Amino acid sequence: MKENLLMKYSEQLAIDIECICKGIKHNSNTVFQLKKSSSSVFANISEAQYAQSLADMLSKFKIARKECVETESWLKLLFSVGSIDETTYKKQRNLCGRIRRMLTASCITIENKTNGK
Repeated sequence: MKENLLMKYSEQLAIDIECICKGIKHNSNTVFQLKKSSSSVFANISEAQYAQSLADMLSKFKIARKECVETESWLKLLFSVGSIDETTYKKQRNLCGRIRRMLTASCITIENKTNGK
């Protein structure tokens, strides 16, 4: 169940970011990096659904979590320079936070399983 929500949220993030970036007039490296990191969140969570092992799943989730933090950083930068408004920034930051917390909880669960706890 959690993985389904995680997939849903990560896909929504990737879609939202694509739409936001289309609305930004200048095509900067920041826009490119934002699209890349947000799509990586979605891609790694997708790949984790068919992991070869718990260790593989854990690795994909940890990469997705790092990419989620990166996405938040690029969003903050775009907000700081006025490329996106506060409402857009806060909505996407909150979505990233939700995804990050779910990934952290999943990582802890997997680590406990692999450590016999």
